[in-house]
Amino acid sequence: MRKDMDMKTGEKKMATPAKKTAGPSNQQRQGLVIVITGNGKGKTTSAFGQALRAIGQGYKVLVVQFMKGRKYGEFKAAKEYLPNLTIRLSGLDSFVMRDNPAAVDIELAQKGLAYALKAINSKKYNMIILDEINVALDFKLLDLEEVIAAVKNKPADVDLILTGRYAPQQIIKLADTVSEIKEIKHHYAAGIKDRAGIEY
Repeated sequence: MRKDMDMKTGEKKMATPAKKTAGPSNQQRQGLVIVITGNGKGKTTSAFGQALRAIGQGYKVLVVQFMKGRKYGEFKAAKEYLPNLTIRLSGLDSFVMRDNPAAVDIELAQKGLAYALKAINSKKYNMIILDEINVALDFKLLDLEEVIAAVKNKPADVDLILTGRYAPQQIIKLADTVSEIKEIKHHYAAGIKDRAGIEY
């Protein structure tokens, strides 16, 4: 630590260290577009790991969960322990028919996207995760061109993560990082049902 001379008393005094900000300033940050896709388990889990890392650096994170209506473990943890993590559910706790989605499924997905688009440009969040948006696109709940425009026009300092299988090639081309999670083996095949702490 540097010592400075007090010009009045001639005594040496300790310099006050500059305050550190949590993570780099917005001017230094280059926001990334990250896609996590594939048929294997762990896409949402990976995105939440990324969120936890960001929160540890003092960033604010929003997760919009498409096609999900159940309050999973991550939702409960965020509410209880992680004030810098906001989760918005944008679906029902039921399966969506791929070839014949209900009107309510389309409506909820579109409301979720409208909420996400507003949040992306709000300057309130450093990272925004659009969980299962790739599936919502594949199921035709959302307009692909609208999502492409959101990716292209996001603020330069916002990290945007899109999860879910069936990621469109147009989104993959726009992304800075793409990870494909491949299924090698799944416990469902052995008849082990979903359980708390693993699937939800």
